[in-house]
Amino acid sequence: MSEVIVVGAGPTGLLLAGDLAEAGVAVTVLEKRDGQVSNLSRAFAVHARTLEMLDARGLVEELDRTGAGRVTDIRLFDRVHVNLGTLPSRFPYMLVTPQYNVERALLARAVKAGVEIVYDAAVTAVRQDTTGAEVDTTGGTYRAGYVVGTDGFHSAVRHALGQPFPGKSVLKSIMLADVRLRETPPDTLTVNGSGSEFTFIAPFGDGWWRVFAWDRRTDVTDDTPLELDEVRAITKRALGTDFGMHDARWLSRFHSDERQAPHYRVGRVFLAGDAAHVHSPAGGMGMNTGLQDAANLSWKLAAVLHGAPDALLDTYQAERHPVGEEVLRISGTMIRLAMARSRFARALRGLVGGTALRVPAIHRRLTGRLSALGFRYRAPGGEHRLTGTRMPDVALADGTRLYEALRGGRFVVVGTGDVTGWEDRARVAAPAEPGAGTVLVRPDGYVAKVFAGTPDPAALRDALAALAGKSVAV
Repeated sequence: MSEVIVVGAGPTGLLLAGDLAEAGVAVTVLEKRDGQVSNLSRAFAVHARTLEMLDARGLVEELDRTGAGRVTDIRLFDRVHVNLGTLPSRFPYMLVTPQYNVERALLARAVKAGVEIVYDAAVTAVRQDTTGAEVDTTGGTYRAGYVVGTDGFHSAVRHALGQPFPGKSVLKSIMLADVRLRETPPDTLTVNGSGSEFTFIAPFGDGWWRVFAWDRRTDVTDDTPLELDEVRAITKRALGTDFGMHDARWLSRFHSDERQAPHYRVGRVFLAGDAAHVHSPAGGMGMNTGLQDAANLSWKLAAVLHGAPDALLDTYQAERHPVGEEVLRISGTMIRLAMARSRFARALRGLVGGTALRVPAIHRRLTGRLSALGFRYRAPGGEHRLTGTRMPDVALADGTRLYEALRGGRFVVVGTGDVTGWEDRARVAAPAEPGAGTVLVRPDGYVAKVFAGTPDPAALRDALAALAGKSVAV
């Protein structure tokens, strides 16, 4: 029997499943699709914090190779420029690559780690008791100790839990088109709005381009037929040109909502990614936030299955729900600025936004939120102020880096200490430049605990038992 069932084989579910399998947890992924990786993905941005997390899983080089380009300067509304080149990371940029590239890399990793993936398995019911949870699908019933719903906006798991999904539709009748262009846009990402419409263009990297277009005056249902001429006309009004758009291989409409589930955990069942929160595509934070949900939850599930206290799982809600709220606020603000109606409002948007972002503190805060490098988790009472912050990818004395040491889902003691009994889940790594203390780093790259000097052996053992599970030492 599986220890964890993951519902949904998108990027969030595959990262979670791969992490768990690498930690020695038996995982089954249930997916309603037929197993073909879709090329109809909407996500194109992989931000710096997500790149760091993929680096900690040995995947970033492949994605960088297959990506369509790196973006260091984002131009919004003509006069607003966001410079990602100053980010304090090995990845001071946004990687433009379609979601299916991320999904393929995570799928290969999950399968290699031993994850069982069951396709054509649409969920029809979820039940739980004090020892586990059962999932009914169109192909049978599955049972595990825990279930995680990563099954998107229309999450069957969320519905089965009776969880509300409060919020509202922000944009209706957003148009999507995969096209060829006769002229290459000057920027890797091209976006602008003219008041009644806006258009966003991103490359697949293989000669095809994805176009998002919206017209305030068009309010139709998602199933209304869409012609390329309509997309061309909106693009010309928003960008001044349609770049010779032709040969659409796919045309569709969708609507964008802002919603968030109040509870990411209900007993032995969890929600992550779009099953837990959805928002506008502005800022490209959707897939990134879901992947970071998965990285946060995976090591906690593995730890509890290895004997850590069940209360550790409650910290998933405490840490990730506030981040979801903040992402909704940021993306909502950006999309409302893009929708500015009057010429005066658009001029003011550019003037105020451009002026504000020239203030270093404001610029750092915005880029920190967009990239997710600036998010931190609240430290428990009495803990060091760095607890819950992202740990930089420090150089280690053996010539490697911290995020290489994190591979395999390990805790890393940066400094000195004894991890006897947890060798399968933790390692000690001396920094290239020794500091005044020792830092215990979580598998997701955040600071778990800070010790002054060499940690007391009992204190380190207590921290590992609480966060990684029981020792295997005899």
